[in-house]
Amino acid sequence: MSSKFAIFKKGLLDISPLLIPVVPFGIKFVAIGIELGFSPLITYATSLIIFGGASQIVFIQLLSGGASSLVAITSVGVINSRHFLYGAVLTEYLEKLSLIKKLLISYLITDQTFAVSSKYFKNHKINNHSHYHLIGAGVILWTTWQVTTIIGIFLGSIVPEEWGLKFAIPLTFLAIIVNDFRKLDHVLVMIISGISSLIFFDIPFKAYIILTPLIGLLSALIIIKFKERI
Repeated sequence: MSSKFAIFKKGLLDISPLLIPVVPFGIKFVAIGIELGFSPLITYATSLIIFGGASQIVFIQLLSGGASSLVAITSVGVINSRHFLYGAVLTEYLEKLSLIKKLLISYLITDQTFAVSSKYFKNHKINNHSHYHLIGAGVILWTTWQVTTIIGIFLGSIVPEEWGLKFAIPLTFLAIIVNDFRKLDHVLVMIISGISSLIFFDIPFKAYIILTPLIGLLSALIIIKFKERI
């Protein structure tokens, strides 16, 4: 039990720095939902069901703009399609778990939890309790997101405009990748991915969301193979 708790706590601590930009993001999200005409309850419900800031924003914006539920749900599915890539990376570490545990963990996987837990799995010897790192990271992130969206119901309207999503969203993702700026090969992959997203931004069905990570993964693979030959 102590081993499980220690790994759970490690996940909680590893993701803690990434929780800072989540706070203004969550608060402002609810304010935007209410401004678009949704009730506080419906807006908050997206945090429980979808649990993905960018996806929730797209969902409520599409519905408020007159899009059908099918279009809104499909768009959220496209945005979250990157989770297929996350699952492909994590499967070797989680394949021995029961279906129930896999379903629970899949709900908790976000950009932040994937970033910290995939790094942990890579740098530590895997055992039967390793997945508690992802659960620890996911639980504290989930709790933070739920609490901040609830706070947003009451305080979102008084949050300064400069604390809006234009500030919160970039900060959230910068916090995830900041350590990667120390490695040249990681920076090259980020540059290639960024250029690819700009090139393919206007292709149909927002397919750049899937294509850009694939290009990034391919470029990373090429760089790894090149380094092995040096």
